[in-house]
Amino acid sequence: MGRKAMEFMWISLAAIAVGIILGIWMPYILTPNMAPYVAIAIVAALDSVLGGIAAYIKKNFNITVFFTGLFSNALLAVGFVYIGNIIGIDIMLIAVVVVFALRMFKNLATIRYAILEKYKKIEKNEEN
Repeated sequence: MGRKAMEFMWISLAAIAVGIILGIWMPYILTPNMAPYVAIAIVAALDSVLGGIAAYIKKNFNITVFFTGLFSNALLAVGFVYIGNIIGIDIMLIAVVVVFALRMFKNLATIRYAILEKYKKIEKNEEN
């Protein structure tokens, strides 16, 4: 792992730790009206994280693309759900979840395939 990747990993872990500490220290009550928006933002963020892992495995990870995708996907998904609620199409939440779920399955398949290929290469080298 390169120096830049190690720095990014430590910064990410520190950000996660700070987020957990702040979440415990400053508990926030989530209202039922906000729950769908927070849930869809988390789904969109998870999709971006899996996409980032898949890009890293394919060796074409770009931190700028990752962060812009993370925030724009979350904002766009929340926006779709909000607009759907305003015009009375509550099914928009389900549609957005389906789209992100399909993307997550695709990224997970890419990650799984890369891990299996790496395992096959290790196994093949051990046989020789």
